[in-house]
Amino acid sequence: MTPITQAAAIACITLGTGAAAVSVMNEDIPDMTVPELAWAPGQELDGASFFVKAVLDNGAEGETDTLVFKDGAFMSMDCQEYCDFGFSDYQTWVDGDVIHFTTVATCPTAPHRVVWHGQITDGDITVQMSWTTRRWYWTHQINGVAQGSRLPATEDSVSG
Repeated sequence: MTPITQAAAIACITLGTGAAAVSVMNEDIPDMTVPELAWAPGQELDGASFFVKAVLDNGAEGETDTLVFKDGAFMSMDCQEYCDFGFSDYQTWVDGDVIHFTTVATCPTAPHRVVWHGQITDGDITVQMSWTTRRWYWTHQINGVAQGSRLPATEDSVSG
């Protein structure tokens, strides 16, 4: 076998092995889809905080969180503790007495992204969320729903 033929054979084997490795990797999972509405920069919920109890599809039980809205931004206290997500801009859409909101929070130091979509009526909140972690070799997603109520306003609310 000539050196060129040997190199070609090695390249074919190498590429074939790489293709096999790639084929066993997980495919990407899209972020949770939020309804297409007339979303506008949020402000209706500024100053509000909500305590929620969540049910996640990963089997975790008893999950709770505090969701904070301030100066057009949103923060999940659990996400903040886990990965220093910080505040993310939120958008709203108002339909009568119901305020719909959505936001996407991204961890600055890891490949985590959380999509939130919720509705607030008379101080009660219902939320859907999707936590997606994307790495080059796999994508993992945890979905959940939560319900809760507005917390009383305090002067020492979370600062931005």
